[in-house]
Amino acid sequence: MKVVDTRIPDVKILEPIVFGDERGFFMETWNQKQFEELVTGKPTQFVQDNHSKSKKGILRGLHYQTEQTQGKLVRVTVGEVFDVVVDIRKDSPTYGQWVGEYLSATNKRQLWVPEGFAHGFYVVSDEAEFLYKCTDYYHPASEVSILWDDSVLGIKWPIMDNLPILSDKDKKGELFDSSIYL
Repeated sequence: MKVVDTRIPDVKILEPIVFGDERGFFMETWNQKQFEELVTGKPTQFVQDNHSKSKKGILRGLHYQTEQTQGKLVRVTVGEVFDVVVDIRKDSPTYGQWVGEYLSATNKRQLWVPEGFAHGFYVVSDEAEFLYKCTDYYHPASEVSILWDDSVLGIKWPIMDNLPILSDKDKKGELFDSSIYL
């Protein structure tokens, strides 16, 4: 696996080695030892795997939990998304900064979203299937949503025509200035 740095040092892109021929391809999508050595530098345990399917134009996020904070290793197996992480760690030198990366079934990239980051994605293909491994369990009572278009964050989503399709929870997201941070 190749690890690519982003402009936020703790957020990493993972590019698997893909072996392919006319029959298809093979790639290793998870290796505990390599992940800990090359990405986190510490023991990391995943306790929950999630799989979502979304249609073009859907934006999910920006989500985080104030309790049972989750690190996430995310990837796309069908279609393509623009994936965004925002540093919400108050004492971090990159607090309030964001990273956006295209993840797709074609590029097979994965993105490591450490604990202390809000996360969201926007579907740019006709549909997308999104998989993520989590370091802690989902805790709905402590979930917070930051508004996707918060002007303080200034995220440059690749939205072309209409406004994105949002859940009621995401429509009511908080402003970055007023959210509870870690």
